[in-house]
Amino acid sequence: MQGLTALALQKFKQSYLGVSSVVFILCVGLISIFAYVLAPDNTQYANQMHVSIHSKSPGFTAQMLVLPNDKQGDQSAFNQLLFGSKFPDTELPISSYRIEDDKMIYTPYEAQDLEGLEQFVDYAKSPKPYVVSKTFHLGTDNYGRDVLSRILVGTRISFFIGFVAVFISLVIGIFLGSISGYFGGKIDDLVMFLINVTWSIPTLLLVIAITLALGKGYWQVFIAVGLTMWVEVARVVRGEVMSVKEQQYITAARALGYTNFRIISKHIMPNIMAPVIVISAANFAAAILIESGLSFLGIGAQPPMASWGAMIKTHYNAIILGQPHLAIIPGLCIMSLVMAFMLMGNTLREALDVKA
Repeated sequence: MQGLTALALQKFKQSYLGVSSVVFILCVGLISIFAYVLAPDNTQYANQMHVSIHSKSPGFTAQMLVLPNDKQGDQSAFNQLLFGSKFPDTELPISSYRIEDDKMIYTPYEAQDLEGLEQFVDYAKSPKPYVVSKTFHLGTDNYGRDVLSRILVGTRISFFIGFVAVFISLVIGIFLGSISGYFGGKIDDLVMFLINVTWSIPTLLLVIAITLALGKGYWQVFIAVGLTMWVEVARVVRGEVMSVKEQQYITAARALGYTNFRIISKHIMPNIMAPVIVISAANFAAAILIESGLSFLGIGAQPPMASWGAMIKTHYNAIILGQPHLAIIPGLCIMSLVMAFMLMGNTLREALDVKA
């Protein structure tokens, strides 16, 4: 006879949407980890600006004069993987170039119908400058930054805020919900009072208040979102614990003299994790939406940090100015990741349904 876990896993595998969403989420997770390896612009936050080629359409190609930075060896490969290149090569968009004696003479790229003045760089020095052809597959933004690189690097914030927020919500929610449901009485009244007060405040307003109290920043947003998402977890855990604690095996555990901590952690929690897992998937999606909303309002991740919500905020005017892709692409990224988590949560709910 198969165990419940094996049955749930088999049921989950039968769902095409569930499996596809998990594969998509894993791919996004890998992209977030190796963002600086995959991004054409591997500078910190993909923030290398080329103002002369700003607001270009997807597929735009330009010649780039690359001036190598001799300090690149000062940064370890692991540090560059995590934080991007601190000493990037300098890139200059050019229209044409030629080499005369020990000089590379080039014409900077200018807007249409304008011609830049010729300039030169010492070609005899080491390492030598060189010219490459660079394609911006998703175009450039208002500051001439590579949109594809910003999208890839921005994956980190949207993906990792889900993990941090869900972890914080699980720690607080499971602790408060379990002691409330198990002990009851005044402890239950106090926890329910906290739940009702927190629930009565609109989520976005509460996150904004916590963010302003903690200060603007990367981790402050993560913590603020997590501190507002524990309520649903605590409510569900409380109800499940109140139901399970009346079972005969819990009574037998008390009769054997087990401590309350052991009864809760070893006998109750393993039997109520199914709904908690489903809530976690939904909270993951909600955390991504909240962070995007905060970044759009200017309270989330601060410039020059790449964030999907901040990209929409910066370029939403481009929708009516002939370049809607600058706002639509990050919007589609948010929608796709949120939908994947919601589909995974729905599939988990069906797979973990014991009655089914």
